[in-house]
Amino acid sequence: MKQSKVSIGLINPKSPENVSSVMRTAGNFRVDSVIYTGKRYPRAIELNSCTVDMSRKLSKNIPLSGVTDLIDDAPENSKIVCIELAENAIALPEYLHPDNAFYIFGPEDGSISQQDIDRADAVVYVPTVGCMNLAATVTVVLYDRLSKFSQTAGKAFDDNELIRHSRDINNSLKVGD
Repeated sequence: MKQSKVSIGLINPKSPENVSSVMRTAGNFRVDSVIYTGKRYPRAIELNSCTVDMSRKLSKNIPLSGVTDLIDDAPENSKIVCIELAENAIALPEYLHPDNAFYIFGPEDGSISQQDIDRADAVVYVPTVGCMNLAATVTVVLYDRLSKFSQTAGKAFDDNELIRHSRDINNSLKVGD
């Protein structure tokens, strides 16, 4: 089975807590890189250096870098997938994720530009009532991707091995015997 590549792009994120949560999710779902635009996130980190780091060990090896333009700096050979509440977008349950994807998420208090929407290979929305938090949206999209790839490619991991590796050291629960 060929190795797929997944990257995340964040447009001008403002909340260090949200970016930290995105990084934790990126680690949980084996994302290759996270890039962002704008000055709000670095400024917020600079102004509030006491922000709690929610990202955990899993995401420490995932590069997080600032760029000027997400699409111009998209990972090579990736399909650009904008996640946005846009008319005529594809509902996430109906969407077939590409092997190599670069998912772009808009700012917490705005939308992806029409110019970026027009340059995307696909525009997908999460069918909720109202909009979700940035980190929650990233989590839902990456879980959907994992779920659909697992259904089409079979299990990519041993359940108990994954559970033992992933759980907290204080957890030794078992179901049944």
